[in-house]
Amino acid sequence: MSADVRTVEITRPRPQVALVTLNRPAASNAMNAALIRDLHTAFASLRDDRGCRVIVLTGAGRAFCAGLDLKEGATPPAAAGLGRVQSGLVVQQAIAALVPLMRGMRQPIIAAVNGAASGGGLALALASDVRLAAASARFNVAFVRIGLSGCDIGVSWLLPRLIGASRAYELMLTGRFLPAEEAKAMGLVLDVVPDGAVVDAALAEADLIARNSPFGVQMTKEVMWSQLEIGSLAAGIDLENRTQLLASHTGDMMEAIAAFLAKRPPEFNEQ
Repeated sequence: MSADVRTVEITRPRPQVALVTLNRPAASNAMNAALIRDLHTAFASLRDDRGCRVIVLTGAGRAFCAGLDLKEGATPPAAAGLGRVQSGLVVQQAIAALVPLMRGMRQPIIAAVNGAASGGGLALALASDVRLAAASARFNVAFVRIGLSGCDIGVSWLLPRLIGASRAYELMLTGRFLPAEEAKAMGLVLDVVPDGAVVDAALAEADLIARNSPFGVQMTKEVMWSQLEIGSLAAGIDLENRTQLLASHTGDMMEAIAAFLAKRPPEFNEQ
């Protein structure tokens, strides 16, 4: 692959919304070394983009992401000359690092799941903040079906927290495909929309988020993720109290009140 051909594309369907598209449609957007590299690069380029308020993540063609490319593999040039274990760990860490990267992004990420989200593709969906599914979308913990543990790329931590331990264990032990409507019923996805409409639905959700203050949205995402790791209500409230105090000093609250009273859209501080 030439250096100027990217496996991940970034477009701006809205001035404040970036659409990140996995772009290996012939391979169902399976993860090879180039796609993993380009996805890291895409998120890094957007992380400090103050004009970008929300990110929508989707796949080109008929799939969201089929997981690891089993034909090509995902070994990057940096692993050249390493032993089998050492090389495998480089690949493992490169893929798994995408999850904390997405969690730490200032912008909320909406997964517009347009087809199969398997293995690493499922992990990308789980690491997103909101998930919407096309009618043909389906999800599965593919790792256990190829002779590996079902616990990979943060899935064993994320999935039980999103749908409950009992349902997560069954999906992780069987590796069965979860249809979109069942995923909605168990709360894994927010909604199911007709095929071809999932990106538009995600953009509409992004518009709702982008109406709110950038700092308020950023702190909401940060605290919500942190609350999954906090061990007590008291510690969670302490975190909320301090974050709310920070937010009250941005000027956005006063602007929101003034805009409400004047019946006009608010003009929030973008810095």
